[in-house]
Amino acid sequence: MTISARRFFTIVAIALMAIPLYAQKIEGVATYQTKTTLDMSRFNRGGEQMTEQRKKQIAERMKNFLEKEFTLTFNKEESFYKEEEKLQAPGQGGGRWGGGFTQGGIYKNATTKDYARENNMMGKTFLVKDTVSTLQWELTKESKMIGQYPAFKAVAERPIEANMWSRMGRMARDAQKKQEKKDSTAVAENSDEIEVEEEEPTTETITAWYTPMIPVGHGPDEFGGLPGLILELSTNNTTMLCTKVVLNPKDAIVIDVPSKGKEVSREEYTTIVEEKAKEMAERFQSSGRRGQQGGRRF
Repeated sequence: MTISARRFFTIVAIALMAIPLYAQKIEGVATYQTKTTLDMSRFNRGGEQMTEQRKKQIAERMKNFLEKEFTLTFNKEESFYKEEEKLQAPGQGGGRWGGGFTQGGIYKNATTKDYARENNMMGKTFLVKDTVSTLQWELTKESKMIGQYPAFKAVAERPIEANMWSRMGRMARDAQKKQEKKDSTAVAENSDEIEVEEEEPTTETITAWYTPMIPVGHGPDEFGGLPGLILELSTNNTTMLCTKVVLNPKDAIVIDVPSKGKEVSREEYTTIVEEKAKEMAERFQSSGRRGQQGGRRF
């Protein structure tokens, strides 16, 4: 919902005047709904286009993976962002999509810049400890209301960080391209056509909406560092929207700090993920080749 600039800044001014009244104690719990879009073109095989019915079937099966609910527990300095577990509907088991690889909650400290997260890969737990990621936010004058809170827009650029499954898919596609290129070498040498490969983007634009009415530098997932709680954030394929905020609840806020697992840095963990993704991609490629050979026999 858009509002006039005069009304908006009046609301913000009143909110900022009220901040000192509760600045001694700012803590709460924010609930976020996230939705990730899926590029179905990556499921096409050998140039064969997937039918719309098949795309819908895959999207429905992956709904629990693509649409999630998270909570951000925070005080002035610390925050902990975790996924809320939910029961799966019959027939919607998501284990085959993400089984064996789970990411735990994210702990961040805005003062000390400490970062911690427990991730499980194939039964082994890793404690990723590092410093909080920072973005060069550009604050804009654009504004809107999100629920009862006036919010300002901020944008930033960052390198695209792929998870294990997207890395595995990318490696499998690269291997397939190399094989196709090798198989068509003779044809290419006799052809005047030049094939131009489309490069995948390496950066993405992050758009955030934050409210100065809640003056903490926290936000969902890895994000934060703005002069107010982030209520909405979008990347190239994911949207995170805050649907509820409970400030200064009666029960004291407890911030969880991950502490279990083999301690590694972000860079070390990324290397481990890359190696595992490569191993699995090669395994699937090998399995696919065996299946094709078996098909030719019969």
